[in-house]
Amino acid sequence: MLFLAYQVELKSIEIDIYDFIIKNLDAVPYMRIRELADACHVSTSTILRFCKKFECNGYADFRLRLQLYAKELHELAEPIQTIDELPFIEFLKRTHTNEFQERINSAASILKESDLVLFVGIGTSSIFASYGALLFSSLFTLALNIQDPLNTPLYNISDRLDNKVCLVALSVSGENEDIIDYINHIKLHKSGVIAITNSSNTPIAKLSDVDIPYYANTEMYKETNITSQLSVTYILEILARTVHQLKNKEN
Repeated sequence: MLFLAYQVELKSIEIDIYDFIIKNLDAVPYMRIRELADACHVSTSTILRFCKKFECNGYADFRLRLQLYAKELHELAEPIQTIDELPFIEFLKRTHTNEFQERINSAASILKESDLVLFVGIGTSSIFASYGALLFSSLFTLALNIQDPLNTPLYNISDRLDNKVCLVALSVSGENEDIIDYINHIKLHKSGVIAITNSSNTPIAKLSDVDIPYYANTEMYKETNITSQLSVTYILEILARTVHQLKNKEN
């Protein structure tokens, strides 16, 4: 809430003050307390009580913190760069290396023996988890996207499926705690875990049986991770096609 990391309980009149500040974020840091009070149709003492709720020692302290907060927001909202194709071209070159092929083959071997594939991802990764589930279901076995890992318990998985379930975890950072908890739970069932992350040096990658890193340039806009997912799409598609071919050879 503004520059605080938690929600502040506000009275009705204080909500009106908050609303005015949000709508005039660039102007308020340069307003005197009397000017802000008049603009909000309240007394200066009400403004001071409002500032105290935001952990400020008076109005001067509040203005300074608000100014820094507004500056931070402007910096986060800087225009994003055009797409740089070079990292993806470099990724495509790495797909021909023995190391990458070994990772794909190892993951494909686990997937080939699985009767059920569970995908999990948070935010943007969840969208690609849905795509992966659809693609895998179309090409070789039933795959589901776990959209809410916190409320999708695994203790009802039958013991007969323990070695027949595979989890594919998608995470750019490789550090999402919800996904880490989900991996820890599914490993109790001795199920296979495949991680597709931006780096192999992450908790999620290290917890997996096979990790497939893609090393894209991490890009943020405001508080949203907008790192390109072109490499993730490629990995999902080559995995699905590889497993499909392996199953066809058996038949």
